[in-house]
Amino acid sequence: MTSSDTMRPGAAAGDATPAEATPVDATPWTRCLTLREVEAAGAALMPAGPRAYFEGGAADEVSLRENQSAFERWRIVPRMMVPNTERDQSVDVLGRRWPTPVAIAPMALQRLGHPDGEVAVARAAQARGITYLLSTCASAGFDEVTGTGVDTWFQLYLLSERSRSKALIDQAEAAGCEALVLTVDTPMTGLRERDVRFGYRLPSGILYALIRRGAAERGVSSLDDQIQSSYSWEDVEWVLANTRLPVLVKGIQHPEDARRCVDMGAAGVIVSNHGGRQQDLAISGIDALPWVADALADRAVVLMDGGIRRGTDVLTALALGARAVLVGRPILFALPLGGEAAVGHTLDLLRNEVDRGLALSGIPRAAAWRREHLVRAGSVPGLFD
Repeated sequence: MTSSDTMRPGAAAGDATPAEATPVDATPWTRCLTLREVEAAGAALMPAGPRAYFEGGAADEVSLRENQSAFERWRIVPRMMVPNTERDQSVDVLGRRWPTPVAIAPMALQRLGHPDGEVAVARAAQARGITYLLSTCASAGFDEVTGTGVDTWFQLYLLSERSRSKALIDQAEAAGCEALVLTVDTPMTGLRERDVRFGYRLPSGILYALIRRGAAERGVSSLDDQIQSSYSWEDVEWVLANTRLPVLVKGIQHPEDARRCVDMGAAGVIVSNHGGRQQDLAISGIDALPWVADALADRAVVLMDGGIRRGTDVLTALALGARAVLVGRPILFALPLGGEAAVGHTLDLLRNEVDRGLALSGIPRAAAWRREHLVRAGSVPGLFD
């Protein structure tokens, strides 16, 4: 008797009754009510190696944890008697009106989570008008992603050979990418001890689709011999001079670095500590954000990533100076739950939480959020003194 045996229709009461098979939940993501539940459910389905690669951070993972906990240092001050039947999540980013202040962060090797990988995420994003950032370390190519019709930005690591970097820029432009995101915080990979502990290597059949040379055979750590091992301001200048696309610089955590990027011609910066995967003890994105935003004073677009798990996190970031945020790990862990459909569910959860937050805060327009709508946790008693 197999586990698929069931009671025969019309069987007599005295017949032996096989154990009924446990039904397979075809849509497990629908039981997830929050992004954290999506992460936990998706992680439980993954093999140890890929899970460690998606989930882990650098060294003691202090920055990884702090990216989320830092949001708890802020409190929203709601206003009452504000008409909120018409709420507006939309924001302007580089001349395009985003329907919600959220984009998909650039993340490597999404086919570790689902065979469709980047394509599944791009389809879910496209259906909701959400911009997708394609990683240099993607496991799908330009045409596969842009072929979904999603608005695409390309995240660029400078490679060890300048000609290969220029080729990636040219491919991004030819594929219709709308912006270039230069990541500058990864001259080498951080000390990701979970990967070392599991001796993690790429499974057969999953490739770095855009930088195939060498890295596909030797594993994740071999990116160190693919990516340029040092960065200078001349590199930023070179990228600006070699593309017709607007350039944003990602990995910025200090206001002076932000000012210099914009002075050189960057269209914006992305405040980020790389999801806690590079320098441990680096300042969290939400803590660095107001520092950087104040330094730029609306001269350029400021985005941020790191730790976004709630709609209130999105609104907190807007109030502290971000035009929009990038969401990462919850999207990765939605993939093993159900590919495109699970990613779409995850994006809908976040979008619905943002909408509820706009209503309950009495600030029904996302673009209207300002520093005055927040206080530091613990400072409320003296707010009106």
